[in-house]
Amino acid sequence: MGSLSIWHWLIVGAVLLLVFGGRGKISDMMGDVAKGIKAFKKGMSEDEADAKSDAPVRSIDHQAADAKRRADAESKVGGTLS
Repeated sequence: MGSLSIWHWLIVGAVLLLVFGGRGKISDMMGDVAKGIKAFKKGMSEDEADAKSDAPVRSIDHQAADAKRRADAESKVGGTLS
């Protein structure tokens, strides 16, 4: 096998810098990631709530009545065009 290339040493150095670079750096980074995930989930739940409040609420009775009206209209016209 050969020795490690410069890229391997740069990656190892970056990891060591993150781990030993200062007090609480990794915990700060993980806290920022957690805040981002929470903000994303909050935004998604707000979008779902907006979509539910904007959509008209129709009962099954209304849907059945609409389907019956369409069927009656098609039978008066002579069926479908196929």
